[in-house]
Amino acid sequence: MSKQYETVIGLEVHVELATKTKIFCGCSTAFGGAPNTHTCPVCTGMPGSLPVLNKQVVEYALAVGLATNCSINQYCKFDRKNYFYPDNPQNYQISQLYLPICHDGWVEIETAGGKKKIGIHEIHMEEDAGKLVHDEWEDCSLVDYNRSGVPLIEIVSEPDMRSADEVIAYLEKLRLIIQYLGASDCKLQEGSMRADVNLSVREVGAPAFGTRTEMKNLNSFKAIARAIEGERARQIELLEDGKNVIQETRRWDDNKEASHAMRSKEDAQDYRYFPDPDLVPVMISDEWIARVKASQPELRTEKLERYQKEFGLPQYDAEILTGSKHLADIFEQTTAVCGKPKEVSNWLMTDAMRLLKEQEQEPEDMHFSPEHLAKLVELVDKNVINRTVARTVFEEIFRHDVEPEAYVEEKGLKVVKDEGALKTKIEEIIAANPQSVADFKAGKEKAMGFLVGQTMRAMKGKADPAVVNTLVRELLSR
Repeated sequence: MSKQYETVIGLEVHVELATKTKIFCGCSTAFGGAPNTHTCPVCTGMPGSLPVLNKQVVEYALAVGLATNCSINQYCKFDRKNYFYPDNPQNYQISQLYLPICHDGWVEIETAGGKKKIGIHEIHMEEDAGKLVHDEWEDCSLVDYNRSGVPLIEIVSEPDMRSADEVIAYLEKLRLIIQYLGASDCKLQEGSMRADVNLSVREVGAPAFGTRTEMKNLNSFKAIARAIEGERARQIELLEDGKNVIQETRRWDDNKEASHAMRSKEDAQDYRYFPDPDLVPVMISDEWIARVKASQPELRTEKLERYQKEFGLPQYDAEILTGSKHLADIFEQTTAVCGKPKEVSNWLMTDAMRLLKEQEQEPEDMHFSPEHLAKLVELVDKNVINRTVARTVFEEIFRHDVEPEAYVEEKGLKVVKDEGALKTKIEEIIAANPQSVADFKAGKEKAMGFLVGQTMRAMKGKADPAVVNTLVRELLSR
């Protein structure tokens, strides 16, 4: 009988915080920017420059710690992690080894087998390194220090996950908590959320963990899932062949769907940590914790429940809407203006989602005003325009944030309510389609649908379908 294996996974998640300035200096943290333009003597590690801690970084770290059920180290400090690498200008990174700001927390995820708690070992604050750009043409590497000194929190989980699905559920949960807190946008493609996967396998029932490897360079949930499956298979194959798994850092290549060794961790690197002499310890008072706690916004779990109770939305709708903080904000702001939650939900769930999918965009990329969507809901409700026209108008709101009332007026899209003009048009269509009239008289209802469609087309979709139906039936029954 072949052996059964269990995968054991822990994650180190780095999150870039949404501060306007870096962790120890006043330089901008904006993404992009020409290389080395968001820099100063502090974040480029010039001799004699001194770091000053950005208070907002501590606030965000506290908020994330409290939202993930962590205990807070009210006396915490920074340490120097010494290593030599071109993107690390001081030859050390300021991090927290001995007294991280948060420890011993957990988040709850939904798995196929029900709810499961994933432990959080610690959350610590640190600075990001610069970025190496490899120039294939010139055969050299260039350094961009714009990212150097951007504030990070590193969230270190316990090895509590057993599958790629659990890992994705955990990351989704973290991402939503952090986005709802406004602590980071968590855009994986821009590197503001990055995960390193520590993975080992062992025989089912074995008490000890196997030898783990760490995988880096994972910038999408799909890549993370593929990397986990790939590394699990690789380790099982080694064990089946009687070989040992080597403890090492591996780099995942998503194009080749394979990983390769970057460096061995057999001899753990000595980072010679010591308390940073340039930074004073951080003292976090009970009042400070209470203030951060009191200012925590409503998180996704509470929102999900409230949308079903307060707005009477089905669970499915509530899950989609709360799955993005930005989408939930648009929904709430629009509903506050027009007072029609189900209608607003329908527009966002169907048309907005369709357009996002077509354009390969995220809900965060929607920038239309909730007032304009609310106005569109009202125009349909008051029968100023019909649904067919409304969908065209919604596309314009979605793409160009047009003011719907002005747009409808300018394009002449209002419902034609003049029954005399409608009757004349229907009579023309009936006269031009004797076969359909004969089919209707012979009991074929479909023929009437054809005539209604022809009328709507002739009216450029601006007639009220209910009125057209009534008039066509009336004129055919004569």
